[in-house]
Amino acid sequence: MTPEYLRELYGNISPRAAAKTIDHIDIHCKKFIEHSPFCILATSDGKNLDVSPKGDPVSFVHVADSNTLIIPDRPGNNRIDGLLNIIAHPFIALLFIIPTVNETLRVNGSAEIIDDMDICLAHAINGRTPLTVTRITVSEAFLHCGKAPLRGALWDSEKWPNKRPIPNLYEIIKDHAKGLNVPQKTNAEIEKQDIDTLY
Repeated sequence: MTPEYLRELYGNISPRAAAKTIDHIDIHCKKFIEHSPFCILATSDGKNLDVSPKGDPVSFVHVADSNTLIIPDRPGNNRIDGLLNIIAHPFIALLFIIPTVNETLRVNGSAEIIDDMDICLAHAINGRTPLTVTRITVSEAFLHCGKAPLRGALWDSEKWPNKRPIPNLYEIIKDHAKGLNVPQKTNAEIEKQDIDTLY
């Protein structure tokens, strides 16, 4: 497989798709980010890739200026894969999602980890201050069309499953982490635990 063969197979990029990429956060991108409660952050250590979900109340990703975003890091399982990747390889990608909106916003750039207390304090929630924030310098931003969410009926509640279609988190971890003592918990207990430790 070669780039030339792929281009021959798919044809030329449309002028509109080629022209839609900008090198900053304009008023439309800013509004999209301010209404997004959820994004996916892709990082790499230069060899392997990781994606990490990020969610908080809308506007949790702060648009500091037209080329700078700030993302607070909330409590998790302390794997910190993404943070360690950024230290090794600063280039990142973001995908912003707004519930009920089919289009998504893609942002590419470079990142650095900041533990400045004033910046971290500005992103505290419920009295809990993040240990670090990630500062992203934007190099590209563009809207992605809504075909994928439409194909997957992502926002069509009539096509959502009536009940959870997979085992709960602890049941899966028990199978994946052979030999580890994993407690038995119901979905309700897991959700309560998650809610109690959000911040």
